Amino acid sequence: MSFEVFVLGTGGMMPLPNRFLTSVLLRREGSLFLFDCGEGTQISLRSLNLKWKKVSAVFVSHTHADHITGIPGLLMLSAQVDRDEPLIIVGPPKIKEYVETSRRVLDMYINYEIIVKEISDPSVPGEVFRGDDFSVYSFPLNHSKVCVGYKLVEDPRPGVFDPAKAEAAGVPRGPLWSHLQRGETVVGLRSRPVKPEEVLGPPRRGCRFSFVTDTAYLPTIAGEVSGSDLFICEGMFTADLAESAAEKKHLTAVQAAQIAAEAGGIGQMGLIHYSPRFTNRDLQQLLNEAKAVFPQTFLTKDGMSLSVKNSG
Repeated sequence: MSFEVFVLGTGGMMPLPNRFLTSVLLRREGSLFLFDCGEGTQISLRSLNLKWKKVSAVFVSHTHADHITGIPGLLMLSAQVDRDEPLIIVGPPKIKEYVETSRRVLDMYINYEIIVKEISDPSVPGEVFRGDDFSVYSFPLNHSKVCVGYKLVEDPRPGVFDPAKAEAAGVPRGPLWSHLQRGETVVGLRSRPVKPEEVLGPPRRGCRFSFVTDTAYLPTIAGEVSGSDLFICEGMFTADLAESAAEKKHLTAVQAAQIAAEAGGIGQMGLIHYSPRFTNRDLQQLLNEAKAVFPQTFLTKDGMSLSVKNSG
């Protein structure tokens, strides 16, 4: 399988004229999944001509303002279109209070169901959302507020179908081949059951996407994001500001690259959540420092779209 990723904003702390606050949208088989929702996320959605009514779930890393102040606008905007499906919001404790308080104080008109799922114990990694053939997991980060990272993992797919093996097993070309490809046992011309594993290659893993922002370095992050085809990770500071990064519990670009290198199996890493002190020209230093440790690093940019395929 594959999916598309849209970078809606790359900034940290405050929005800038050419850099909105951190938010990433993943589109998979027509459904949209939003990771963080900073101030002005609606603008990015509209400029990229993305259908916000298709947003199925919002995954919030933590409740600092630059990651959640776009939610009220998104909720009100979604009430202006025909929406049949509920909107699910997942996040650490206090996200439910934030959503409910915003609705009450702003007296929002909402004509669809909103389901808020708080992660009961953010310090423990675990599944927080289940789709038809994929799951989203959270894992703990180390920030000044309770904060989590997320990874979307597609279920393994059946192996490659071998027509010659199917015919040799007595299953002629036709509808039975589709059943085998779906993992179902069939009865062929020889009146014996033919199992999928007889005609399929080894299972193939699905695509993986990981999102990490607002954290000090943690050795456990590497294990959580291992094997990601795309790893979006904050690289807020240059190496000479490592002391400031540690004090504020953020990552330098070098530390982000170290996580990617330690994780293993990372297809590519996109840096995000840049400090407002850096101009676009300054960001090249972040990239150079990260690439020296993990060469498959790139800078995310507002409005960027990426096609992600299984790199394994």
